[in-house]
This record gives sequence, C-alpha cells and structure tokens, in this order.
Amino acid sequence: MKILLATDGSEYSEEAARSLLCLDLTVEDEIMLVHVVSWIPFQYDAESYYSTLKQIRQDVAPRIIDAALEVLAPVKARISTAIIDGAPERYILDAAEAGDMDLVVMGARGIKGLKSILIGSVTKAVTLHSVKPVLVIKPGFCRNAGRKKILFAADGSDFSAAVAGFLASLPLNDDTEITIMNVIWSDFADIPDRFVIEVNDRIKDMLADTRAEEFRESDRILEQAKGYLARFKNLTSVSKVGDPSHEILRTAEEMHADMIVVGCRGLKGMASMMGSVSRNILTHSESSVLIGKTCRGQ
Repeated sequence: MKILLATDGSEYSEEAARSLLCLDLTVEDEIMLVHVVSWIPFQYDAESYYSTLKQIRQDVAPRIIDAALEVLAPVKARISTAIIDGAPERYILDAAEAGDMDLVVMGARGIKGLKSILIGSVTKAVTLHSVKPVLVIKPGFCRNAGRKKILFAADGSDFSAAVAGFLASLPLNDDTEITIMNVIWSDFADIPDRFVIEVNDRIKDMLADTRAEEFRESDRILEQAKGYLARFKNLTSVSKVGDPSHEILRTAEEMHADMIVVGCRGLKGMASMMGSVSRNILTHSESSVLIGKTCRGQ
C-alpha cells in the first residue's frame, strides 16, 4: 500500500503519524511523508520581514519532518520525504494523484474546545476534492492500544461496495471489530409515528408491508457488505431507521468507534466532491473518519 502522510508539525499531525503504527505495514508498503512550506504575504509587509519569515519557515521544515520520522521509527514500511513550497492542499492533491497513492492520511487540525473537532481548512479542502481515499485522524485514535473498532456505513451502492473492498485491503489486524450499518431512509420518514396510528387499516397494512420490504433490502445490503469484509473475524451488522448522518454519528458514539468509514456518494458533475452525509460525518464525528473516494467521473 502507498500512503501519503501530510504533516505540519502540529499535535494533530503527530496523531496522524502515530495512527500508522496501528497498521500491519511491511517492507512492501510505502509512506510518502510531505510537509508543505506555505505563507501568505501581506502587501504592507516590509520586504525584509517577508524574507525573514520565509527563511524561518524553511529552516523549521526539516525539523517537522524529523519529528514525524521519529514517530514512524517502528514502522517497517519504506519512507520517503519531501519538503515543498506552495499551497498545501494543491500539492497534496496533486502528489496523491501523480504518485498513485492508495490513501492520504491527515490530522484534523482545527478549533480546540469543541465537542466535535472541526477540521482545518487544508484538511477539509483535501478531503472534499481528493480523488483518493482520505483518512482524517481525530484526537484519541491512538489512545486505544487494543483492538480497533470500526463502523462501516453501507448503503448498497457501487460506491459503498468499492469502499468495502478498500477497507478489506487495508493492512488492519484480522481481529479488528467492524460493525456494518445500514440506515433506512423510509418513504414515510417524514410522517411522525404518532400520526401513523390514526390512519385507516388499509394504510396501516401498506405501511407495514413497506417497512418489511425496507428491512429485507437492508438485510441484503448488510449481507453483501459482509461478503466484501469476510477476512475480518469480528463482524456485526445493524439496521437503523432515520436520518443517515444522525444515526451513523449516534451509533459511532455509543460503540466508542475509533473510525467511521463512509463512501463519497456525491455530487453529480463534480468529480470527487462529497455528498451531504459524508460531509456531515466528517464535520461532526468525534471519531476518525475514512472517506472512501471512489466516485471520480461519476
């Protein structure tokens, strides 16, 4: 597996680097460790100040790379490094595609003190526009030294199937706990239950038949996902009814998931852009999030 790990020297980047220690990487795997030196000059900056600031950032860059390498010391994978001047999100996106990377890993550098860590602008831009899967590591991923818990949201689409296949290809321990979840967005989801009991028997029967069919389809989706993830020993599955974003986030919190895996069933005509569910999960999840970007050209 070829992994691009972006680092900026922050505690969030260090957490992202440490997350790779949880993977069973071998000498056959590759990690490209990159740091992008960027700055935004202001028109009123004196030329001498601007030049000094640029030099400071360039002097610090090797130290940032060395700090990440120290974290990655136990990893068996081959590691290459790069320090680039430019716009971080543009370079990361281009490097991931040009290098045919399998996965981009980034920290969720954002606003502290919020229940859900809001990811920073660079991480958000890369995740929104990447044509490669992106793993956003949020604080706490590395605290659990034991078996990782993953929540995989399956919806039965081709996107979901591709993401399941990618999840199965990740160098995770076979005993990783994976919960496969399908959220049923019912045709009657916008009708409060308290009003349903007031309709006549014919409508009640129709509602019951529809709900039974929805659960049969959900079971089919879950069984299909289980097939893709058959190499994992600890698979469970669950169907929920409601708003997908809400149910996924709530279930992840209840099970103390280390990672949520979702596909990027996204916006037509906008290659690699995420849909609303993926964006909601990325923004509000307290767990790390893997966005399986498999929608290019859709």
